[in-house]
Amino acid sequence: MNYVERVSGANFNLWPAKAPVLGHLDIELTERCNNNCIHCCINLPEHDRSALERELDTAAVKGILKEAASLGALEVRFTGGEPLLRPDFEELYLFARRLGLKVLLFTNGRLLTSRLVDLFARIPPLVPLEITVYGMAADSYDPVSRVKGSFAQFQQGVELLRERNVPFVVKSVVLPPNRHEMDEFESWAAELPWMDGSPGYAVFLDKRNRRDDPKKDAQILALRLSPIEALAVKTRNPKQYRKGMSEFSRKFFGPPGDKLFGCGAGNACCVDAYGRLQACLGLRAPELTYDLSHGSLREAVTDFFPRLRDMRASNQHYLERCARCFLKSLCEQCPAKSWSETGRLDTPVDWLCLSAHAEAHWLGLIGPQEYAWEVRDWQSRIEQAFGC
Repeated sequence: MNYVERVSGANFNLWPAKAPVLGHLDIELTERCNNNCIHCCINLPEHDRSALERELDTAAVKGILKEAASLGALEVRFTGGEPLLRPDFEELYLFARRLGLKVLLFTNGRLLTSRLVDLFARIPPLVPLEITVYGMAADSYDPVSRVKGSFAQFQQGVELLRERNVPFVVKSVVLPPNRHEMDEFESWAAELPWMDGSPGYAVFLDKRNRRDDPKKDAQILALRLSPIEALAVKTRNPKQYRKGMSEFSRKFFGPPGDKLFGCGAGNACCVDAYGRLQACLGLRAPELTYDLSHGSLREAVTDFFPRLRDMRASNQHYLERCARCFLKSLCEQCPAKSWSETGRLDTPVDWLCLSAHAEAHWLGLIGPQEYAWEVRDWQSRIEQAFGC
C-alpha cells in the first residue's frame, strides 16, 4: 500500500502559517470492554447493544481524525473501554497513520493477534503501546478482570509484541488480588527494553464518572486504599520519590485561588464513544461537554473550552480550603473528580484531601494536626523540606 504522496516543492510548506490549534486528541472508541474489572470507572459489557448502537461509526471517527490533523494535532490516543473490540480498528489505525498522526493505544492486550501485531511492526504507531497489567498470574489477574482465562490471553498478546519487537510499556492498578505482587511486577517490567523507569500505578480509584451505577460505586469505594496505604505505595522508593518531589515543588506548589481549571483542560481534549467532546478524559459533566454532531472541533477548542478555563469556584468549603491550600499539586482534587464524586464541580473530596495531607506530612511540609490551607509560610517550608 502506498503511504507516500509526491507534491511540488513550490506548493509545500513544512511549517504552517499559524500555530497549531490542537496538539493532542483522545478518542474513546468504545466504553465496552472484554474485561469486567472490579474497579473500573467506565466499562460497559462487551456485548452491550445499546452502547454499540450509539457508538460513532467509522466515517464519523475518520472525520474527527481528519479535522484534528488539520488543526495541528500530532498524536491521537485510542482508548476505551477496550478499543480493540471495534471491528474497524485496523481501518481507523491506518487512517490515522496516513494522516501523519502518532497513535497511542491503551489496551489490556487480550485481543492482540498476529495480524494486528504484524501491522504495528510494519507500520509503527511511533509511540509505545500502553498495556495495563492486572496481575502476574491467573489467580490474581482473573479475579480483577472477572473473566476466566483472561491472564492467558494477556500473556499471549504480550509475547506477540515481544516476538515482533513492537514497543510497549506497562502500568498497573493496586488492588487486593495483586497488591502482593508489586515487587514481581516491577522486576518483570524492568526487563522490558522500552521501559525507561518504574511502572506507574493507579492508586486513587475513581467512582463511575458518568454517575450511572451506585452499586458499582460502592464496590469501588470498598477497594480504595486508605490515605496511609496509598502513601506507602507512592513512597516505595523513598529517595527517588523525594528527589522527584523536590523538582516538582519548585514549579507547582502554591494556593490555586478560586480558579477551577488550572490544568490546561481543553488544550488537549477527548471525544467519547458517542461524539461528545470533553475537556479531559474524566470530565463528563453534561454541561461541560460539546456535541460534535452540532459543531466542530475547531469551535470547541477555540470558543467553548476556553470559557471553562475562566470558571470560578463558588462552594464555600472549596473557597475556605482548596483555594487556599498550597498542596494543590499533591492533591488530585479537580472538577472532574469532584463531579464524579459529588455531582458538583467545586465540592472538596475528603478522601483526596486526606491523602494529600498524609503525603505532605511524610515530606515534612506540615505537622500531624495541621491543615495546609491554614499555613501561611508554605514557601519557607518548601525550602526547608527540599533545600530549594
